[in-house]
Amino acid sequence: MSAVVTLITGSSGTAMTWISIIGAFAFGVSGGLAGVRARLDLFGVLVLAATVGMAGGILRDVLLGIRPASLSDWRMIAAVTLAGIVAFLARVPLSRWEPSIEAFDAVGLALFCVIGTDVALHNLAAPVTAALLGTVTAVGGGAVRDIVLNRVPGVLKEGLYAVPALVGSAIVVLGYELGHGTILWYVAAVVSCFAIRVVGMVFHVNLPVAPVPGAPRDPDTEQGAQGT
Repeated sequence: MSAVVTLITGSSGTAMTWISIIGAFAFGVSGGLAGVRARLDLFGVLVLAATVGMAGGILRDVLLGIRPASLSDWRMIAAVTLAGIVAFLARVPLSRWEPSIEAFDAVGLALFCVIGTDVALHNLAAPVTAALLGTVTAVGGGAVRDIVLNRVPGVLKEGLYAVPALVGSAIVVLGYELGHGTILWYVAAVVSCFAIRVVGMVFHVNLPVAPVPGAPRDPDTEQGAQGT
């Protein structure tokens, strides 16, 4: 059991690398599906899949002042490429499942908040900084996706998007600070982030919005409230 704990908690980079790859694939599928729904061609779908799957990690590494790992790891590039191909080829059955984008996005969100925080902590970031960078890692790809598609980033209008990522990142930091960086803390972080995000999607839970009398309605916001 101790060997498993050591593997998962980052003393060995193997498990974290594969969690990153799985998260990149999940995010890549969500990005690819968003490209399909925006009627992009195959190249556009692949570009959007790569953007969503890698942008958050690249932004985190730039802020940490280290070389972006995903750009030099062929497995990450292969994962987002495969995700884009899957999204394009399986677009019909996946599109019939209405929350498909949000579901894959929730998986990527939960995995990337843990990965981002772990990377930040192992690069000697302060606890609060590590939690914030974990959140940036998780929400960065989705924000770039929305900007590319000319939409207001969901992280700015969906309260239970960044919040779950911040909760998951905080759990990882708490375990690290208490000296109990075991598999249980990482699992708790992933489960908590995913569960909170799903609650927001299913029950349309959100943070309060400040309405302005007479202001035009935002169709993206209304669609997001109905579809998440």
